[in-house]
Amino acid sequence: MSLLSQKFKFLRKKDVSPTGHQITEEGGREWENFYRDRWSYDKVVRTTHGVNCTGSCSWNIYVKNGVVAWENQATDYPKTPDDMPDYEPRGCPRGSTFSWYLYSPLRVKYPYVRGELIELWREAKKTAKNPIEAWKSIVEDPEKAKRYKSARGMGGFVRSTWDESTEIVAASLLYTAKTYGPDRNAGFSVIPAMSMLSYAGGARFLNLMGGTPLSFYDWYADLPPSSPQVWGEQTDTPESGDWYNAGYIITWGSNVPLTRTPDAHFLAEVRYKGTKVVSVSPDYAESTTFSDTWLNVKAGTDAAMAMAMGHVILKEYYVDKETPYFKEYAKEFTDLPFLVRVEEINGALQAGRFLNNQDLGSTEDGADFHTVVIDEITNTVVAPNGTLGDRHTNPKKWNLRLENRATGEKISPRLSVIDQRDSVALVKLPYFGDEAHEGIIERAIPVMTVQTKEGPVQVTTVYDLILANYGIDRGLGGEVATSYEEDTPYTPTWQEKITGVKADVVIRTAREFADNAEQTKGRSMIIMGAGINHWYHADIIYRTILNLIMFCGTEGVNGGGWAHYVGQEKLRPVEGWAGIMTANDWSKAPRLQNGTSWFYFATEQYRSDCIDLADRVSKLATPRYRHPGDYNVLAARLGWLPSYPTFNRNYQDLINDARATGAGTEAEINQYIVQALKNKELKFCVEDPSAKENHPRNLFVWRSNLIGSSSKGHEYFLKYLLGTKNGVLEDEDAPVRPEEINWREAPETGKLDLLIDIDFRMASTALYSDIVFPAATWYEKQDLSSTDMHPYVHVFQAAVDCAWDTKSDWDTFRTLAETVSRVAKESGFTEYEDIVAQPLGHDSPGEVAQPLGKVLDWSKGECEPIPGKTMPNLVHVKRDYSKIFEKFIGLGPNIENKVGAHGLAWDVTDEYQSLYEQNGTIDQPGFVSHGRPSIYEAREACNVVLTLSSCTNGKLAVRSWQAMEEKTGLTDLQKNAKGREEERITFDDMVRQPRFIIPSVTSTGKNNKDRRYSPFTTSTEDKVPFRTVTGRQSFYCDHEMMRDYGEAMALYKPVLSYAPVKGDYAQEGVPQITLKYLTPHHKWSTHSMYFDSQQLLTLFRGGQTIWLNEDDAKEINVQDNDWVEAFNKNGIVAARAVVSPRIPRGISYMHHAQDRHINVPAAQIKKQRGGTHNAPTHIHLKPTHMIGGYGQLSYGFNYYGPTGNQRDMTIVARKMKEVDWLED
Repeated sequence: MSLLSQKFKFLRKKDVSPTGHQITEEGGREWENFYRDRWSYDKVVRTTHGVNCTGSCSWNIYVKNGVVAWENQATDYPKTPDDMPDYEPRGCPRGSTFSWYLYSPLRVKYPYVRGELIELWREAKKTAKNPIEAWKSIVEDPEKAKRYKSARGMGGFVRSTWDESTEIVAASLLYTAKTYGPDRNAGFSVIPAMSMLSYAGGARFLNLMGGTPLSFYDWYADLPPSSPQVWGEQTDTPESGDWYNAGYIITWGSNVPLTRTPDAHFLAEVRYKGTKVVSVSPDYAESTTFSDTWLNVKAGTDAAMAMAMGHVILKEYYVDKETPYFKEYAKEFTDLPFLVRVEEINGALQAGRFLNNQDLGSTEDGADFHTVVIDEITNTVVAPNGTLGDRHTNPKKWNLRLENRATGEKISPRLSVIDQRDSVALVKLPYFGDEAHEGIIERAIPVMTVQTKEGPVQVTTVYDLILANYGIDRGLGGEVATSYEEDTPYTPTWQEKITGVKADVVIRTAREFADNAEQTKGRSMIIMGAGINHWYHADIIYRTILNLIMFCGTEGVNGGGWAHYVGQEKLRPVEGWAGIMTANDWSKAPRLQNGTSWFYFATEQYRSDCIDLADRVSKLATPRYRHPGDYNVLAARLGWLPSYPTFNRNYQDLINDARATGAGTEAEINQYIVQALKNKELKFCVEDPSAKENHPRNLFVWRSNLIGSSSKGHEYFLKYLLGTKNGVLEDEDAPVRPEEINWREAPETGKLDLLIDIDFRMASTALYSDIVFPAATWYEKQDLSSTDMHPYVHVFQAAVDCAWDTKSDWDTFRTLAETVSRVAKESGFTEYEDIVAQPLGHDSPGEVAQPLGKVLDWSKGECEPIPGKTMPNLVHVKRDYSKIFEKFIGLGPNIENKVGAHGLAWDVTDEYQSLYEQNGTIDQPGFVSHGRPSIYEAREACNVVLTLSSCTNGKLAVRSWQAMEEKTGLTDLQKNAKGREEERITFDDMVRQPRFIIPSVTSTGKNNKDRRYSPFTTSTEDKVPFRTVTGRQSFYCDHEMMRDYGEAMALYKPVLSYAPVKGDYAQEGVPQITLKYLTPHHKWSTHSMYFDSQQLLTLFRGGQTIWLNEDDAKEINVQDNDWVEAFNKNGIVAARAVVSPRIPRGISYMHHAQDRHINVPAAQIKKQRGGTHNAPTHIHLKPTHMIGGYGQLSYGFNYYGPTGNQRDMTIVARKMKEVDWLED
């Protein structure tokens, strides 16, 4: 184009308006085409995100030419009532970046096998007669095994095929089952609710194989053990919409805008109604900006402040004046009126266990769990309805009607014996708040004498004990506080020196919380979270706060109670899902293992556990053991916890040996095993975890990033489990050695034969794996999702086809099942007789197996070993590995009549029959699943979940309430689902619009279109008991071990404090500082899993960071963005410093799940790349989390067990003198 013509191209015809204000030109809009093309699309598909954030948001995915162009929040949730804000917007900016992963350089596109391993495999295949023999030739050769194991994390993957890679896995799984037992095969995946069938596919495969799915909720330290302890419920919380009903809110350790972004608008909106919001946080967190008052408590001291608030509430609202609402609530729905024995224990007068009907001479079944109260009407000791003693023996009495269970007469439980006291007793109570008291405070309680079959016994009520524990002056004597200004344990003044929060602020907050609860009948709420739940003593911190909730009658009230949001735990359609996940439709006795214990022993962290339990136990008791690992051995022996792998023998060999002695029946074989255990001829694997025969052999990781995100004690994983380079600085330095665990010097490393990762991105776990399978993203599969944040179930839909050679999780495990079946046939290893040791389960008769909370160990001669009573149940299972695929793809017959939850079951025969038409059948003559409903495709499995679950099938919802009526003797519970009997929520329904779940007994709360979900409303309104020993909310946990560790009642315990290192790692001329080390959630990642997307990395520093207080940083000459090395005995991190006044002195923050494959240089101590945020962490088992066989303190998968807490850590931080990227 000539220069002249270029000038003339701007000359266009134009019209000017008469006023001159408007010009209209013709032509020249071609530039818009690019813009229009950019935002044009071929279709829109509704789906959701399978991230572990609790969001479960509805998203629209825009597709053009078969490629995802972008995503946007869907905004078509059903309307809320006029007095409630809508659910939208539901989503967050982090979610809107997800489509980057589909086509990113991190995408895993094909199956990959570690180069060293695939060479060995291909060579072995040339001469081996079958795949199992080929695998045997590799792993039984120490040099070959070390060759590929030591290469883990070093790169060197080779692209493989699905046929080859699945054959390697199948050979390893079958070799392991044949040689050692199938429970040496395990799998880890997180939060089923975020993508239910993706989780279920892997768990189903493992359970059909006899393998071991590992729990996640306790391992993540997201499980609040306080919830089982107090309510007998895993975690039940109000939906976020119920925040809007609150009259007063405290956010306590929960950073709502950051971690609960889709729901934060409710917290903002309720403030416009006049609701006051108080923030309890050590740093100026995002949630603090939403608050009216900030209580900047010192990290980990929250229990001290909560105890002081409880002191104020008890004094002013119970003792100084009587608050009728609080008192009646306490009498009806808590254990405050129940009688506790006061007796000499270990040479001191102490509160003991609950008094029960057996003490009073009853021989009735369940009498040892019929706990008792004093009836004000008759002035007699009676057992009320609703205690655990009636749950499994006399169900019609298992309800919260205020009745004498023996006569049916109305009762009024008495809160205190102070007016009927025979005397005043000075009891000793455990105390951990300072050294001056030497671990004991002496306080006075009123007692009365009760005649028992053993003679006269002094008793008091839980209420009287609680008032004494809080130091309330009732004129009885003892060490009490006469004013708030006294520095007596649990006063506001006492807490100020611990927490740093002014006493008057604590007093005012307690009064405001209680005043609002009194005026609104319970609409005071506390939103709780990871900030207080990730400590070693998180359960006791939580209980001090939950006490405030119960004192003020807020639980089971819309707009009130606790709101715990750590992880997406509420899998709504649980019954249908559980039938598939456990493989109970074909088999029985799934091995559901608590993850923390498994990882503790698999990574040999008992060898470096810094805890001596002599320092942790109450001064009024002596610990049974000093090493935490010994308690886990005890828990395995007594059936408190599952323990897989279980025995140090292959189960088929064990059965064969039993038969050789003449044992024929299952009972006789079990007796042979019991006798072998008693004689110590047979041992539990946890008694010798370093022994080769007890090692875990294969570990699947899917839907999660174990190595980069949740591996507490990360460097021990690398050392012992994987056998590769690691950053452990000081090992095998436990202050006491275990008594029950065989300590082997120089134990073998690299326990795992295979680490198999299934992921759509090459994150840390994949980089350390031996085999990586390419997974479909959330936009490439069909699945279901639900959340505790709102009462909806969402669908995943495939917006685009699976890219490259990827498969959905369901299809991956189906493919593995098919390969396993083929290899089993080819190798001649098909049938296998298995024995599963199952723990004493919650919601089963196992929860009354060990009454009185007394620990009796058969290995010490304290009782006889009786399966299902004093030790685990022993369940026989016959497996056929040639039929794994046949069973995986068809729905089995074991659930065609009944399903259920929480110890209830109801008929589903007609609904099961409908699945034949919905899904079609397996048409493979000769298959064991021939003619059964098909679940070959994930979509068909979704149909099963929705059809057989009461919250998505109105007919079954009504039946679930009928089952509860039969269990409790209550009437008219069906009303909770009335009006929705004919409703069935289908996959297609949810494609059109999110669907509101139907109320059922699988949750403790109620909801409808005009009412937000709030937990335990079925208890407070319908009189359904809490699933605890007393049937009420628990202030008092009377198990012997809870008392030994000083935790029968809530109290303050300091955080653990140990020196970060023992050796001298100082560098000349480089100052260093010791800091607390906390790992909260990250603002620039998609919750705790996805840190490495390009958009999120560009929003902040583009790699790992560690936050420091500006004065702490100045002390070690660190400026913002300098490189810092932080270390302790467990490991080392190398990261950029973020220097901020937001962080309190003495604390460092390293945000969770900052994967080490992005911008991590070498740490200078070991001259190797720094670790993840978990490198300085270590597993710390808490003995009280291992209790079992006793009421609510009984095992359930992801319900109760030791947590992977990681906050009680300290590190040494210093500036790095040079930055080495290891590029030479």
